[in-house]
Amino acid sequence: MHLSKKCSAFKVVLSALLIVALLQLIYLSFLSKFHGKQQRYRYSELFGGSGAKKNAHPEKNSRKERLRYSLSTGGIFDNSGQYRVYKNLIKSDFTTNEKPGSDPSSNILALATHTTINNLHYLESLLERWQNPISVAIFAHGQDVKFATALVYALSFFCPHIQALVDFHLVCLSGEMASFPEQDREHFAGLEDCASVFSRLETHGEKYKNYAMSGNISYPNNLLRNIARGGTESSYILVIDMDMMPSADLHEQFMAMISKREPASDEVFVLPAFEIRHARKMPATKAELVQLYQVGEVRPFYEELCPRCQAPTNYSQWVNSHVRETGTLEVAYTLTWVDPWEPFYIGHRSVPLYDENFKQYGFNRISQACELHVAGYRFSVLSTAFVVHRGFKIQGEFHARKDEENKRNRVLFRNFKEGLKTKYPSSARRC
Repeated sequence: MHLSKKCSAFKVVLSALLIVALLQLIYLSFLSKFHGKQQRYRYSELFGGSGAKKNAHPEKNSRKERLRYSLSTGGIFDNSGQYRVYKNLIKSDFTTNEKPGSDPSSNILALATHTTINNLHYLESLLERWQNPISVAIFAHGQDVKFATALVYALSFFCPHIQALVDFHLVCLSGEMASFPEQDREHFAGLEDCASVFSRLETHGEKYKNYAMSGNISYPNNLLRNIARGGTESSYILVIDMDMMPSADLHEQFMAMISKREPASDEVFVLPAFEIRHARKMPATKAELVQLYQVGEVRPFYEELCPRCQAPTNYSQWVNSHVRETGTLEVAYTLTWVDPWEPFYIGHRSVPLYDENFKQYGFNRISQACELHVAGYRFSVLSTAFVVHRGFKIQGEFHARKDEENKRNRVLFRNFKEGLKTKYPSSARRC
């Protein structure tokens, strides 16, 4: 009798456990179906399928059609015929004037940058700091062409702040073509919001060190800089690499400074360049940067690799110059270019383009600064503005072919300098 009661109690407990397990399975099945339905609806939103409410997002449908049209053109070839260029793959609301109250003609300063898909995740913090128009040229190769197209489209779809201000341009090899991401939905699995897109980009991560790419493909940095520059209608342009950060409020401060100055067509505004330890937070102001500089957590850009490339900036003079409490930006001092200075600067859109023969590592920015000098430009160093590279540049972190590339580009630079004599016959300046 006692044993029979125990068996009955055991059966009740076992039945209860089975019911709980069954309910959990039903709940998990429901969640799975619900998530699948959500994902299918996301896809229908992204690609305009039958699951989407008709005309529910006319602005996003319009964006999709613009992307489809841009890809259908097949892009254009660069001057060398080696690269295919999709200009304005995704255009921002600012550029298309779809943002209420926006006026593209009123924009004075834009930021132009370039990257592979591996560093595109830095765009999030860059835009958070800049908060104004950005033109991004992306180089992709092989399977990354599809991945880049899909993720750029996802950024424009899920991230309103990206769509509001960022124009994207895509460059690949001439034998490769980008396709509409409707056929590559695996790239969108798990993407539900802006954070998830940036998380996917960050996970994609650094596959190769610096310019070392699969198949020994050359990274066309100067071509990308020119495309990013050409992707904006702004009067002035700041060109930096994607893994660099400008000082806070630079856009507003520069606008205020320019409004009080007579425009000069032969002047560029230099931003002293630094590099910071990876673990450190990016400084926002000159006061914060100088504090880190004094304890060795920030140092001049390329201090270990090529100290002569930045030394003409005169860091000591800049760091020790008086910082105005008002935050007013002004020219601290003006310099004449000397070899091999490669400053980062804000320049008028009429500034000579970068020479696209330079690829990979070495002389790509020096050559352009050299041309500015021969063309008669002066280099005015700004009092409180700066740019900072993420992480210290050290010898051991560079790819194996760096020295070989540098040697090849040195020969190209010699020929480039000879060409400047013909291009600027009346100039007495040489480099």
